[in-house]
Amino acid sequence: LISFAPARLNQLITAAMASTNSWTHEIESPVAAPRLFRVGVMDWHTLAPKLAPHIVASAHPVEGEGGIGSVRQFNFTSAMPFSVMKERLEFLDAEKCECKSTLIEGGGIGTAIETATSHIKVEPAASGGSLVKVDSTYKLLPGVEVNDEITKAKESVTAIFKAAEAYLIANPDAYN
Repeated sequence: LISFAPARLNQLITAAMASTNSWTHEIESPVAAPRLFRVGVMDWHTLAPKLAPHIVASAHPVEGEGGIGSVRQFNFTSAMPFSVMKERLEFLDAEKCECKSTLIEGGGIGTAIETATSHIKVEPAASGGSLVKVDSTYKLLPGVEVNDEITKAKESVTAIFKAAEAYLIANPDAYN
């Protein structure tokens, strides 16, 4: 049996509670990668209120023109546990359909989460469709526990890309 002094045990518990965690998720789609990336990522702030009005009340750019450093704000309906979320684009390679963003306000920042980033890559699939790969990394505030939030986050990401997919299938000339 391993024994720790009480002070050391408290340090270990605090470190574990404030540790960085992550989750990954993949979503298959029949839509080509460039189209799905443009709609589900780059232009989502424009389309979300139209395609998912039951979740996104409004959305708009706060800073920038959509390049690295740009900030977008999403305002949510009561369907979400928080009313607002702002994210900053940290990395973008539009040709490779890849980006990384950081949550900078709302969405649990300061109340449950210290930091959170998402890396999204939409890769071409052999079928002509695509595979969306999402890697999310987050650091919880001390004392905060994750229950079903990861499952909810994966469901939300899936809903975003499936709404984008449905829009593109219904509008085959859009975003070509």
